[in-house]
Amino acid sequence: MKTRSVAFNNRRKDFTVRLRTSSCRYPYSRLDAQPGPGDHVVAAAVDPEIGREGFSYTFASGAEGTVHVEQVLDDNKGPRYLRDVLLYELTLAAQQRMRTSPLSRREIARRMGTSAAQVCRLFDQTNTRKSVDEVLKLQGVLECEVQLSVRAKSA
Repeated sequence: MKTRSVAFNNRRKDFTVRLRTSSCRYPYSRLDAQPGPGDHVVAAAVDPEIGREGFSYTFASGAEGTVHVEQVLDDNKGPRYLRDVLLYELTLAAQQRMRTSPLSRREIARRMGTSAAQVCRLFDQTNTRKSVDEVLKLQGVLECEVQLSVRAKSA
């Protein structure tokens, strides 16, 4: 995901990162390079060296760092990001199960009532346009049991 712009606020001690469809805040406390006492951010810009998928910042002391957009999204935990992470994990599990399954892709397509091309798209972990329903159906055909666990954050 591309970063459109970034702004910093030394009073709030955070960055405001504007993405394609939303804006997210990222606090200084999550940075790898921490500001020292009396230190503050003097510059922040979208980083073209990482394909505009993050930003770089500079402190008054001269310390620099880079933040990838995935770190910002992970910190903000938006519902779309969580959905994409869930799809990614389910797809990797399906790929792993497929390696040991006696079923061919064509047989999986027949059991799912779809085409072989669609099954190939379901096994593609970079495809985020598939639905969770389709991947869960794939898991069922591969004779996998999916368990969802919700628990409190640990401190």
